[in-house]
Amino acid sequence: MIPGDAMKFSSMISVRATAAALALCAAWPAGAQDEAAFFKDKQIRLLVGSAAGSGYDINARVLARHLVNHIPGNPTIVVQNQPGAGSASMATVIYNTAPRDGTMMGAAINGMPTLPLFSPEASRFDPVKFNWIGSTNRDTQVSYVWKTAPVQSIEELRTKELVVGATSAGTTQVDFPLVAQQILGLKYKVVSGYKGTTNIHLAMESGEVQGVGANAWLSLKALNSGWIDSKQVKVIMQYGAKKHPDLPDVPTVFSLAKTDADRQALNLIVSRLEYGRPFFLPPDVPKARVEMMRRAFEATLRDPAYLADAEKAQLEVSLVTGEEVAELIRQVAATPPEVVARVKAALASAGN
Repeated sequence: MIPGDAMKFSSMISVRATAAALALCAAWPAGAQDEAAFFKDKQIRLLVGSAAGSGYDINARVLARHLVNHIPGNPTIVVQNQPGAGSASMATVIYNTAPRDGTMMGAAINGMPTLPLFSPEASRFDPVKFNWIGSTNRDTQVSYVWKTAPVQSIEELRTKELVVGATSAGTTQVDFPLVAQQILGLKYKVVSGYKGTTNIHLAMESGEVQGVGANAWLSLKALNSGWIDSKQVKVIMQYGAKKHPDLPDVPTVFSLAKTDADRQALNLIVSRLEYGRPFFLPPDVPKARVEMMRRAFEATLRDPAYLADAEKAQLEVSLVTGEEVAELIRQVAATPPEVVARVKAALASAGN
């Protein structure tokens, strides 16, 4: 866990630019230096679309502490939490009201770019038009249960009900178990409405819920690594095309699919893990400024000081560039309508 200020609604991160960042600025061509001059003594607001203390929040704050060192011009970054509707509330603000100059950026949960496919009437933004800066990692999501839960394996989940806690629609905590329930017949009962993962974990300890249908493996490690070591929780399934190196004996959701149609539906919902924990700017930010922020993001993810902080916070780091994130989101937006319709029907099953 990072220091106590991670739990505050908003915090000022005022690390000044390092000599290395200034040297980088000096090495850039004149046009890029002009863009860098724009950020001189500016304040950048980073809106996090999940609750304070969540895995996404920790990830964003660790990144922000070091990103400022790679943006020439001596800026500061203010991190603010704006949870709600699977990051849709935050995305709507950035899409419709944020300044188009690079002084506001977002950190979204990975379900946000798929929301317009499944809830177009409630999505007042187009993910394809955001300027994607990059992602700190490709994600692996896991389904895990408390030690006293009546279900302790995927085989048992086929016949026994498992009550899992979740935040809101659009998050993997809701979407993944609902799709697994409808497509694969797994007996998840999703109880949504919790403020954040920390609240769900407290509910697990008290017996209010029995597990989590889907959550980032790195989030579980960052928030409650002791649970894993002491076997307080058990991971029974992982979501991803490949098994995570930490989880060689845990089956993937794709191993349960019986038809190509099932695999296509699962792929749509799981594809968001390829762009992991993405960061973005509003539409219409000047191209040179977007390019500068992308390169600063990449430099941060290679920075030994950042990598050391990320390791301390139990965060996994595997760079996905802004260009790669943008292309992945374009591919998701182009998903065939019949596949979208099947997944949408599964998501609409909540409460039925």
